[in-house]
Amino acid sequence: MQDAEKVLKELKDVPMDSIELLTRFGINFVALFILVRLIYYPTHKNKDFLFTFFIFNFIIFTLLSTTHIKQGVAFGLFAVFSIMRYRTVTIPIKEMGYFFICLALGMINSLSIIDDHTMFSSWMIVLLSNGCILLLTVVLDRFISLTHENFKEITYERVDLITPSKRNELIEDLIQRTGLPIHRVEIKNINFLRDTAKVHVFYNAKENENPMGVAGGDDD
Repeated sequence: MQDAEKVLKELKDVPMDSIELLTRFGINFVALFILVRLIYYPTHKNKDFLFTFFIFNFIIFTLLSTTHIKQGVAFGLFAVFSIMRYRTVTIPIKEMGYFFICLALGMINSLSIIDDHTMFSSWMIVLLSNGCILLLTVVLDRFISLTHENFKEITYERVDLITPSKRNELIEDLIQRTGLPIHRVEIKNINFLRDTAKVHVFYNAKENENPMGVAGGDDD
């Protein structure tokens, strides 16, 4: 009993700002852990981005919650991060989406206004905001299954089938050779010296088989 009273007394001696900061940090950490470790990683299995997601979230949260930076500056930082790209590797589209969510969680949990008169409802709004973001993310990433139109570039040697009148025969021949459910083709260029043509074939699949930004580098 005395130990409990001692703990309560120590808590009363802690400034409200410190308690609020720890509460915000706890909410932010739990939300980030759910997002990165329980939503992102089990599906995408790319641990290289885990460090980036965690560290950028903690940086933006610490910067905005422990320094006297106005909200305008905070959104300016968000804009800077939004146009940032790595020079060695371009971040794929989905990972960029998770990256923005990590930054948004850090900003929400650090800048949300907690009113002393309506403290309970203020914290509930913060929790509800985090919950809605996480719920929307898991629904979009796991349960909404849309097909992707993928394409492959093929060097095709039967130039007798590239005429518009034989387009159906061309598609059937490509389906038999590739085994892909091709539904349309585009003739990019024709080399009559070698009797070949560059053909883009398009087919639907559950996953995007042409991810962006595997290799990066130049800004050209």
